[in-house]
Amino acid sequence: MPGARVGLLTALAMLAFAGNSILCRLALKGTAIDAASFTLLRIGSAAAALWLILMVRHGPRRLPGGGSWLSALALFVYAAAFSFAYLHLSAGTGALLLFGAVQATMTGYGLYVGERLRAGQWLGLVLALSGLVWLVFPGLAAPPPGSSLLMVVAGIAWGIYSLRGRGSADATATTAGNFMRAVLPALALALWMHAQRSVDGIGLACALVSGALTSGLGYVVWYAVVPRLRAATAATVQLSVPVIAAVGGIALLGEAMSLRLAVSAAAVLGGIALVIAGKAR
Repeated sequence: MPGARVGLLTALAMLAFAGNSILCRLALKGTAIDAASFTLLRIGSAAAALWLILMVRHGPRRLPGGGSWLSALALFVYAAAFSFAYLHLSAGTGALLLFGAVQATMTGYGLYVGERLRAGQWLGLVLALSGLVWLVFPGLAAPPPGSSLLMVVAGIAWGIYSLRGRGSADATATTAGNFMRAVLPALALALWMHAQRSVDGIGLACALVSGALTSGLGYVVWYAVVPRLRAATAATVQLSVPVIAAVGGIALLGEAMSLRLAVSAAAVLGGIALVIAGKAR
């Protein structure tokens, strides 16, 4: 695959990941859809899109199996906590909390299994965690603590899901299987919260685009390009996601960039960059 095409696909994947935050926030802030319905529609449309991709690739009678119930549960927890957190978080704040929690989870797992960090990486880890603490520290500009905690839970769940998916022989088939399984707990959540169920046209469209395009197709694009990137490069380019989400929130949703968010973003993204740079060396 030519370098220019790799770069283009990488940029599209990062836009898709940031688009999930923007679409979810847009739907839950500006439409009548509830968080449980958004979660179900997002997971269901992603499962349908991935199933169609597998049909085209392998044929209707040769669909490969993939995924597991534990990974599907982690995927569901991520998607549900993500949706409910965005009831009260801005797009940029939510993406920063999510991204920080994902990286902290994966780095923490590495330490647990015996990986060693250099001095600069420890500095980066402390800096990133300090940025997250500063972001949620009580004050007038702090995001709601309940929503912040939910987004951290979403990040931890996504980190676990990512760790469980490493080394998959067919990442698209595995992701499709996990999304298909995750439909069941998402449906159970929507039925449990049926009294609050509300869906309108724009909210429905946001959920379907978030599921089929920025989730389903976004993951397919990312899995196609990531084998052609060095591990450190793949991790580094994801630093752009919170920035893109914040810019999109400001441009499309009229959200404000607070000083607290700017300082926290610099600390978190800078700290994670130090950790990743240490791994590259």
